[in-house]
Amino acid sequence: MAPLLQIGLLVLFAIVIFAIIGLEFYSGTLHKSCYSLEDIKIIIKEGEMATPCNSDNATAAPAGAYVCNYNQSTCIEQWEGPNFGITSFDNIGFAMLTVFQCITMEGWTAMLYWTNDALGSTFNWIYFVPLIVLGSFFMLNLVLGVLSGEFAKEREKVENRQEFLKLRRQQQLERELNGYVEWICKAEEVILAEERTTEEEKMHIMEARRRAAAKRKKLKNLGKSKSTDTEEEEADEDCAEDGYLKSKVKSQGRCKGFWRAEKRFRFWIRHTVKTQWFYWFVIVLVFLNTVCVAVEHYGQPKWLTSFLYYAEFAFLALFMMEMWIKVYAL
Repeated sequence: MAPLLQIGLLVLFAIVIFAIIGLEFYSGTLHKSCYSLEDIKIIIKEGEMATPCNSDNATAAPAGAYVCNYNQSTCIEQWEGPNFGITSFDNIGFAMLTVFQCITMEGWTAMLYWTNDALGSTFNWIYFVPLIVLGSFFMLNLVLGVLSGEFAKEREKVENRQEFLKLRRQQQLERELNGYVEWICKAEEVILAEERTTEEEKMHIMEARRRAAAKRKKLKNLGKSKSTDTEEEEADEDCAEDGYLKSKVKSQGRCKGFWRAEKRFRFWIRHTVKTQWFYWFVIVLVFLNTVCVAVEHYGQPKWLTSFLYYAEFAFLALFMMEMWIKVYAL
Protein backbone atom coordinates (compact mmCIF):
# COMPACT_ATOMS: atom_id res chain seq x y z
CA MET A 1 0.00 0.00 0.00
CA ALA A 2 2.97 2.35 0.46
CA PRO A 3 3.60 2.87 -3.29
CA LEU A 4 -0.10 3.52 -3.89
CA LEU A 5 -0.16 6.08 -1.08
CA GLN A 6 2.96 7.79 -2.42
CA ILE A 7 1.65 8.01 -5.98
CA GLY A 8 -1.70 9.25 -4.66
CA LEU A 9 0.06 12.04 -2.76
CA LEU A 10 2.08 12.88 -5.87
CA VAL A 11 -1.07 13.18 -8.00
CA LEU A 12 -2.73 15.29 -5.28
CA PHE A 13 0.34 17.54 -5.16
CA ALA A 14 0.25 18.01 -8.95
CA ILE A 15 -3.49 18.83 -8.83
CA VAL A 16 -2.93 21.41 -6.07
CA ILE A 17 -0.06 23.06 -7.98
CA PHE A 18 -2.06 23.35 -11.21
CA ALA A 19 -5.11 24.51 -9.24
CA ILE A 20 -3.11 27.32 -7.63
CA ILE A 21 -1.70 28.37 -11.01
CA GLY A 22 -5.20 28.31 -12.52
CA LEU A 23 -6.47 30.30 -9.56
CA GLU A 24 -3.95 33.02 -10.35
CA PHE A 25 -4.69 33.02 -14.09
CA TYR A 26 -8.45 32.47 -14.37
CA SER A 27 -10.05 33.58 -11.09
CA GLY A 28 -13.26 35.47 -11.92
CA THR A 29 -12.73 35.37 -15.71
CA LEU A 30 -15.70 33.11 -16.51
CA HIS A 31 -18.44 35.36 -15.11
CA LYS A 32 -18.88 37.62 -18.12
CA SER A 33 -21.48 36.73 -20.72
CA CYS A 34 -23.53 38.40 -23.45
CA TYR A 35 -26.83 39.79 -22.11
CA SER A 36 -29.63 40.98 -24.32
CA LEU A 37 -30.14 44.70 -24.73
CA GLU A 38 -33.91 44.26 -24.66
CA ASP A 39 -33.91 42.32 -21.36
CA ILE A 40 -30.70 42.62 -19.36
CA LYS A 41 -31.50 39.40 -17.46
CA ILE A 42 -31.58 37.18 -20.58
CA ILE A 43 -28.30 35.66 -21.78
CA ILE A 44 -27.71 35.43 -25.53
CA LYS A 45 -26.56 31.86 -25.95
CA GLU A 46 -24.00 30.65 -28.47
CA GLY A 47 -25.66 27.45 -29.64
CA GLU A 48 -27.25 25.52 -26.78
CA MET A 49 -25.15 26.95 -23.93
CA ALA A 50 -24.12 30.34 -22.70
CA THR A 51 -20.51 31.23 -23.34
CA PRO A 52 -18.08 33.60 -21.61
CA CYS A 53 -17.17 36.82 -23.36
CA ASN A 54 -14.37 39.34 -23.19
CA SER A 55 -16.08 42.53 -24.28
CA ASP A 56 -18.45 43.94 -26.87
CA ASN A 57 -15.70 45.92 -28.59
CA ALA A 58 -13.90 43.93 -31.26
CA THR A 59 -10.94 46.31 -31.42
CA ALA A 60 -10.21 46.15 -27.68
CA ALA A 61 -10.61 42.36 -27.35
CA PRO A 62 -7.50 40.15 -27.57
CA ALA A 63 -7.04 37.62 -30.38
CA GLY A 64 -9.29 34.59 -30.04
CA ALA A 65 -11.60 36.15 -27.42
CA TYR A 66 -15.37 36.06 -27.84
CA VAL A 67 -16.93 39.45 -28.64
CA CYS A 68 -20.64 40.16 -28.17
CA ASN A 69 -22.67 41.65 -31.00
CA TYR A 70 -23.07 45.23 -29.79
CA ASN A 71 -26.32 45.57 -31.78
CA GLN A 72 -28.02 42.78 -29.83
CA SER A 73 -26.15 42.27 -26.53
CA THR A 74 -23.56 43.62 -24.14
CA CYS A 75 -20.85 41.87 -22.14
CA ILE A 76 -21.68 42.08 -18.41
CA GLU A 77 -20.03 40.38 -15.44
CA GLN A 78 -23.04 38.88 -13.67
CA TRP A 79 -23.12 35.30 -14.98
CA GLU A 80 -22.67 32.51 -12.43
CA GLY A 81 -20.38 30.64 -14.81
CA PRO A 82 -20.37 27.29 -16.66
CA ASN A 83 -22.09 24.35 -14.98
CA PHE A 84 -23.73 26.64 -12.39
CA GLY A 85 -20.33 28.07 -11.43
CA ILE A 86 -18.78 24.72 -10.49
CA THR A 87 -16.44 24.51 -13.48
CA SER A 88 -14.29 27.51 -12.65
CA PHE A 89 -11.13 28.69 -10.90
CA ASP A 90 -12.87 30.99 -8.42
CA ASN A 91 -11.52 29.18 -5.35
CA ILE A 92 -9.12 26.36 -4.57
CA GLY A 93 -11.88 23.73 -4.27
CA PHE A 94 -13.48 24.43 -7.64
CA ALA A 95 -10.00 24.83 -9.16
CA MET A 96 -8.92 21.36 -7.97
CA LEU A 97 -12.17 19.87 -9.25
CA THR A 98 -11.68 21.55 -12.64
CA VAL A 99 -8.05 20.39 -12.86
CA PHE A 100 -9.12 16.83 -12.02
CA GLN A 101 -11.74 17.01 -14.76
CA CYS A 102 -9.11 18.21 -17.22
CA ILE A 103 -6.53 15.51 -16.43
CA THR A 104 -9.19 12.83 -16.90
CA MET A 105 -9.65 14.36 -20.39
CA GLU A 106 -13.40 14.61 -19.82
CA GLY A 107 -14.55 17.98 -21.10
CA TRP A 108 -11.16 19.68 -20.97
CA THR A 109 -11.60 21.04 -24.50
CA ALA A 110 -14.74 22.90 -23.42
CA MET A 111 -12.77 24.41 -20.53
CA LEU A 112 -10.04 25.46 -22.97
CA TYR A 113 -12.55 27.11 -25.31
CA TRP A 114 -14.26 28.93 -22.42
CA THR A 115 -10.96 30.41 -21.22
CA ASN A 116 -10.09 31.29 -24.82
CA ASP A 117 -13.40 33.15 -25.12
CA ALA A 118 -12.76 35.00 -21.86
CA LEU A 119 -9.06 35.88 -22.21
CA GLY A 120 -8.00 35.11 -25.76
CA SER A 121 -6.01 32.26 -27.23
CA THR A 122 -2.56 33.85 -27.51
CA PHE A 123 -1.03 32.58 -24.24
CA ASN A 124 -3.78 30.29 -22.98
CA TRP A 125 -2.09 27.14 -24.31
CA ILE A 126 0.85 27.66 -21.92
CA TYR A 127 -1.33 26.42 -19.06
CA PHE A 128 -3.36 23.67 -20.72
CA VAL A 129 -0.59 21.93 -22.70
CA PRO A 130 1.54 21.11 -19.59
CA LEU A 131 -1.66 20.26 -17.70
CA ILE A 132 -2.64 17.59 -20.21
CA VAL A 133 0.89 16.31 -20.88
CA LEU A 134 1.95 16.05 -17.22
CA GLY A 135 -1.42 15.45 -15.61
CA SER A 136 -3.09 13.12 -18.07
CA PHE A 137 -0.35 11.45 -20.10
CA PHE A 138 2.19 11.14 -17.28
CA MET A 139 0.48 11.14 -13.87
CA LEU A 140 -2.46 8.89 -14.66
CA ASN A 141 -0.27 6.44 -16.58
CA LEU A 142 2.09 6.46 -13.60
CA VAL A 143 -0.84 5.50 -11.37
CA LEU A 144 -1.72 2.66 -13.75
CA GLY A 145 1.91 1.52 -13.74
CA VAL A 146 2.01 1.42 -9.94
CA LEU A 147 -1.27 -0.50 -9.82
CA SER A 148 0.08 -3.00 -12.34
CA GLY A 149 3.23 -3.39 -10.28
CA GLU A 150 1.26 -3.98 -7.09
CA PHE A 151 -0.88 -6.65 -8.77
CA ALA A 152 2.29 -8.30 -10.11
CA LYS A 153 3.75 -8.37 -6.58
CA GLU A 154 0.57 -9.95 -5.21
CA ARG A 155 0.62 -12.57 -7.95
CA GLU A 156 4.28 -13.29 -7.17
CA LYS A 157 3.40 -13.73 -3.50
CA VAL A 158 0.66 -16.21 -4.40
CA GLU A 159 3.03 -18.13 -6.67
CA ASN A 160 5.72 -18.21 -3.98
CA ARG A 161 3.19 -19.50 -1.45
CA GLN A 162 2.13 -22.24 -3.84
CA GLU A 163 5.76 -23.21 -4.37
CA PHE A 164 6.30 -23.25 -0.61
CA LEU A 165 3.27 -25.50 -0.04
CA LYS A 166 4.42 -27.78 -2.85
CA LEU A 167 7.93 -28.03 -1.36
CA ARG A 168 6.55 -28.68 2.10
CA ARG A 169 4.33 -31.47 0.75
CA GLN A 170 7.32 -32.93 -1.06
CA GLN A 171 9.41 -32.87 2.12
CA GLN A 172 6.58 -34.52 4.01
CA LEU A 173 6.41 -37.29 1.41
CA GLU A 174 10.17 -37.71 1.60
CA ARG A 175 10.00 -38.08 5.38
CA GLU A 176 7.27 -40.68 5.05
CA LEU A 177 9.29 -42.49 2.38
CA ASN A 178 12.42 -42.42 4.53
CA GLY A 179 10.43 -43.87 7.42
CA TYR A 180 9.13 -46.60 5.15
CA VAL A 181 12.66 -47.34 3.93
CA GLU A 182 13.94 -47.52 7.52
CA TRP A 183 11.16 -49.93 8.34
CA ILE A 184 12.15 -52.11 5.36
CA CYS A 185 15.82 -51.98 6.42
CA LYS A 186 14.92 -53.11 9.93
CA ALA A 187 12.82 -55.88 8.43
CA GLU A 188 15.78 -56.93 6.29
CA GLU A 189 18.00 -56.96 9.39
CA VAL A 190 15.52 -59.23 11.10
CA ILE A 191 15.35 -61.48 8.04
CA LEU A 192 19.15 -61.66 7.80
CA ALA A 193 19.41 -62.53 11.50
CA GLU A 194 17.03 -65.46 11.18
CA GLU A 195 18.61 -68.89 10.82
CA ARG A 196 16.09 -70.13 8.27
CA THR A 197 17.12 -67.47 5.74
CA THR A 198 19.06 -69.05 2.87
CA GLU A 199 22.32 -67.73 1.45
CA GLU A 200 20.63 -66.88 -1.83
CA GLU A 201 18.08 -64.67 -0.06
CA LYS A 202 20.86 -63.00 1.90
CA MET A 203 22.83 -62.26 -1.30
CA HIS A 204 19.69 -60.84 -2.92
CA ILE A 205 19.09 -58.49 0.05
CA MET A 206 22.74 -57.35 0.11
CA GLU A 207 22.70 -56.67 -3.66
CA ALA A 208 19.51 -54.60 -3.32
CA ARG A 209 21.16 -52.61 -0.51
CA ARG A 210 24.24 -51.92 -2.66
CA ARG A 211 22.11 -50.74 -5.56
CA ALA A 212 20.07 -48.45 -3.29
CA ALA A 213 23.24 -47.01 -1.71
CA ALA A 214 24.79 -46.38 -5.13
CA LYS A 215 21.63 -44.65 -6.32
CA ARG A 216 21.50 -42.40 -3.24
CA LYS A 217 25.18 -41.49 -3.67
CA LYS A 218 24.62 -40.62 -7.32
CA LEU A 219 21.62 -38.39 -6.51
CA LYS A 220 23.61 -36.72 -3.71
CA ASN A 221 26.54 -35.93 -6.01
CA LEU A 222 24.16 -34.60 -8.68
CA GLY A 223 22.51 -32.28 -6.17
CA LYS A 224 25.91 -30.96 -5.04
CA SER A 225 26.99 -30.23 -8.61
CA LYS A 226 23.77 -28.32 -9.32
CA SER A 227 24.13 -26.27 -6.15
CA THR A 228 27.74 -25.36 -7.01
CA ASP A 229 26.75 -24.38 -10.57
CA THR A 230 23.98 -22.03 -9.40
CA GLU A 231 25.93 -20.41 -6.52
CA GLU A 232 26.81 -16.75 -7.07
CA GLU A 233 29.21 -14.63 -5.13
CA GLU A 234 28.17 -11.12 -4.18
CA ALA A 235 30.39 -8.51 -2.67
CA ASP A 236 29.02 -5.21 -1.48
CA GLU A 237 31.45 -2.51 -0.67
CA ASP A 238 30.16 0.53 1.11
CA CYS A 239 32.38 3.49 0.77
CA ALA A 240 31.04 6.48 2.56
CA GLU A 241 33.01 9.61 2.73
CA ASP A 242 31.78 12.08 5.28
CA GLY A 243 33.69 15.28 4.85
CA TYR A 244 33.79 18.60 3.16
CA LEU A 245 36.45 20.97 1.93
CA LYS A 246 37.62 23.29 4.66
CA SER A 247 38.78 26.77 3.81
CA LYS A 248 42.28 27.62 4.84
CA VAL A 249 42.77 30.09 7.61
CA LYS A 250 44.99 32.96 6.69
CA SER A 251 48.11 32.54 8.73
CA GLN A 252 49.63 35.91 8.03
CA GLY A 253 48.63 39.46 8.70
CA ARG A 254 46.62 41.16 11.36
CA CYS A 255 43.27 39.59 10.11
CA LYS A 256 44.17 36.13 11.36
CA GLY A 257 41.79 36.32 14.32
CA PHE A 258 38.99 37.74 12.18
CA TRP A 259 39.23 34.90 9.63
CA ARG A 260 39.26 32.32 12.43
CA ALA A 261 36.11 33.82 13.94
CA GLU A 262 34.45 34.00 10.50
CA LYS A 263 35.34 30.37 9.85
CA ARG A 264 33.87 29.25 13.17
CA PHE A 265 30.72 31.30 12.53
CA ARG A 266 30.31 29.76 9.06
CA PHE A 267 30.69 26.25 10.49
CA TRP A 268 28.03 27.08 13.08
CA ILE A 269 25.69 28.32 10.31
CA ARG A 270 26.39 25.19 8.29
CA HIS A 271 25.58 22.97 11.26
CA THR A 272 22.41 24.96 11.94
CA VAL A 273 20.98 24.71 8.43
CA LYS A 274 21.51 20.94 8.52
CA THR A 275 19.53 20.44 11.71
CA GLN A 276 16.07 18.91 11.77
CA TRP A 277 14.32 21.92 13.26
CA PHE A 278 15.57 24.23 10.51
CA TYR A 279 14.32 21.76 7.88
CA TRP A 280 10.85 21.65 9.43
CA PHE A 281 10.85 25.44 9.83
CA VAL A 282 11.33 25.81 6.06
CA ILE A 283 8.65 23.18 5.39
CA VAL A 284 6.18 25.08 7.61
CA LEU A 285 7.00 28.32 5.76
CA VAL A 286 6.33 26.61 2.41
CA PHE A 287 3.04 25.23 3.73
CA LEU A 288 1.92 28.64 5.02
CA ASN A 289 2.88 30.26 1.73
CA THR A 290 0.85 27.65 -0.16
CA VAL A 291 -2.14 28.26 2.12
CA CYS A 292 -1.93 32.02 1.56
CA VAL A 293 -1.88 31.51 -2.20
CA ALA A 294 -4.72 28.96 -2.10
CA VAL A 295 -7.13 31.03 0.01
CA GLU A 296 -7.39 33.67 -2.71
CA HIS A 297 -10.79 33.50 -4.38
CA TYR A 298 -13.17 35.44 -6.57
CA GLY A 299 -15.05 38.20 -4.76
CA GLN A 300 -12.80 38.16 -1.70
CA PRO A 301 -12.94 41.09 0.79
CA LYS A 302 -10.44 43.92 0.56
CA TRP A 303 -8.78 43.15 3.89
CA LEU A 304 -7.90 39.68 2.64
CA THR A 305 -6.47 41.13 -0.58
CA SER A 306 -4.30 43.54 1.41
CA PHE A 307 -3.17 40.81 3.81
CA LEU A 308 -2.17 38.46 0.98
CA TYR A 309 -0.37 41.31 -0.79
CA TYR A 310 1.90 42.03 2.19
CA ALA A 311 2.22 38.32 3.03
CA GLU A 312 3.79 37.70 -0.38
CA PHE A 313 6.57 40.19 0.40
CA ALA A 314 7.09 38.68 3.86
CA PHE A 315 7.47 35.16 2.49
CA LEU A 316 9.70 36.45 -0.30
CA ALA A 317 12.01 38.04 2.26
CA LEU A 318 12.09 34.85 4.37
CA PHE A 319 12.90 32.62 1.40
CA MET A 320 15.57 35.04 0.15
CA MET A 321 17.09 35.01 3.63
CA GLU A 322 17.09 31.20 3.64
CA MET A 323 18.82 31.14 0.25
CA TRP A 324 21.57 33.58 1.29
CA ILE A 325 22.16 31.76 4.58
CA LYS A 326 22.63 28.44 2.77
CA VAL A 327 24.88 30.04 0.16
CA TYR A 328 27.03 31.59 2.89
CA ALA A 329 27.26 28.25 4.72
CA LEU A 330 28.73 26.44 1.71
